[in-house]
Amino acid sequence: MEIKTALKKEYICILKNDTKKEILLEIIRLLEKSGEIKNIEKLKEGIFYREGLLSTGIGLGIAIPHVRIEEVHQLIIAVGISQQGIKDYEAIDDKPVWIVIMIIAGKEQHREYIRLLSKIVTKLKSGNTLAELQKADTPEAIYNIFTR
Repeated sequence: MEIKTALKKEYICILKNDTKKEILLEIIRLLEKSGEIKNIEKLKEGIFYREGLLSTGIGLGIAIPHVRIEEVHQLIIAVGISQQGIKDYEAIDDKPVWIVIMIIAGKEQHREYIRLLSKIVTKLKSGNTLAELQKADTPEAIYNIFTR
């Protein structure tokens, strides 16, 4: 699966909040508006359970919260960019998170999820992608960076 298959412009936002809990809820509400996920409470429960196990802040200003739930049959990526940084995200390098990439997969989509995660990490490591994402100020700009 390609990034542009799972990511839609309406799943992208410039984050308004500055705490981990609030930005995760902000992205979840964005997905709720899309109507793609029928049981939004399951998504909330899964995301916060996963974060309770270990922070998904992987360093370099990036967090990749993720969950696999039965209600999803097609991989979904949602992206939030924080222009002020999320200081309480508890990233592995103890630095603020600027880019939050939420991945939602079906229970049986482990292989597809791993492949998509690999493509995202490769994209983030290539060229000036991280710097471009930090400067991006519209969902369209963010979408274009991810899907080029």
